[in-house]
Amino acid sequence: MTSFNELGLSEKLVAAVTALGYTTPTPIQAKAIPFLMEGRDVIGLAQTGTGKTAAFGLPMIEMLMKHAERPANRTTRSLILAPTRELVNQIGESLRAFVKKTPLRINQVVGGASINKQQLQLEKGTDILVATPGRLLDLIARNAISLSKVTHLVLDEADQMLDLGFIHDLRKISKMVPAKRQTLLFSATMPKTIADLAGSYLTDPVKVEVTPPGKAADKVEQYVHFVAGKNDKTDLLKKSLSENPDGRAIVFLRTKHGAEKLYKHLEHIGFKVASIHGNKSQGQRERALKGFKDGEVKVLVATDVAARGIDIPAVTHVFNYDLPEVADAYVHRIGRTARAGRDGIAIAFCAPDETRLLHDIEKLMKIEIPVLSGERPEGLASPTRGSGNRGGRGNGAGNGGRRQGGERGERAHGDRPARAHREGGHREG
Repeated sequence: MTSFNELGLSEKLVAAVTALGYTTPTPIQAKAIPFLMEGRDVIGLAQTGTGKTAAFGLPMIEMLMKHAERPANRTTRSLILAPTRELVNQIGESLRAFVKKTPLRINQVVGGASINKQQLQLEKGTDILVATPGRLLDLIARNAISLSKVTHLVLDEADQMLDLGFIHDLRKISKMVPAKRQTLLFSATMPKTIADLAGSYLTDPVKVEVTPPGKAADKVEQYVHFVAGKNDKTDLLKKSLSENPDGRAIVFLRTKHGAEKLYKHLEHIGFKVASIHGNKSQGQRERALKGFKDGEVKVLVATDVAARGIDIPAVTHVFNYDLPEVADAYVHRIGRTARAGRDGIAIAFCAPDETRLLHDIEKLMKIEIPVLSGERPEGLASPTRGSGNRGGRGNGAGNGGRRQGGERGERAHGDRPARAHREGGHREG
């Protein structure tokens, strides 16, 4: 497929997409949209940043426009579930751009925002509702929304939803939507838990896959510092940030407490910094993201709530201050850079108690990440090199990832029990 015209979309919708600057479908769009236009259930395996929102959004909008009935009060015709507030907001923003010249109404509901305001927004019905599972169930309990009229259901980033402990919420919601519907499940990985979920949600689904699990964006250069402890991490981070004053960096930590502590330290010593984690209100998170997008904030300190659903092309660096517990999360984290055809640098800090986590990451990605400082532990075996994943170049000097010549401008293991939020029991939504 070489153009949106060939995918079965109406001229009106193709014109809307073209006006937004999109002329050629991404691989996931080219593969998924024709099946969705036929009404088939689809399992889509793709990383974030591959154009999934348009892949499920455009056919959904097309079919809703063909059956242009007004939604009944306190109902929705389509439901999109996503794991985090940021991803819900990004999906809603993208879909609004597609429906700008149509009568379709889009609403989004997330935790951390006024539930009374959301209840009022849903009063007159909506065509497309984008929601986190927890807040959706809260609104259903208030009789603010019924799912009895849903004809299209999308589970986006399904693996992260399970990793964040949403499986019970998803089971409750599945009993509230009509059996006769079109269902789409998108996930970056396909562990047994996702396969089981697909088996209970989808009917005779078509499987489309465009990005092999564990593959990072082609233009991300990766490096690792081996450190003795946390103080070394902080010193290296400050040095790296100071050497790249014009860059835009996301720093990932494992816990809310750790993220907030590092944020306050960096702010105290003069960095333009903000933080995002589960203890922040929706307003605080939106202000932090806006400041980062606008360039007023140069450093965003975050937990894995920011590992998906943040699309800011200007991000030049991703720092894994703490390595993630699940190797797939590393791929999502470093995918926040090298977006929209740009280059990016991902730098990991590995303490002695994190070598097992680094081993899991390198095994998943089939690469050995080049060392910027410290010594690779003897017990850390080198994985088989694969193609398509870029480790950094051997001459990438130790200046926090700045190479010679200047700076270049969730759960995979289905047999593990579902945890609540890895940030310490807090659940999104």
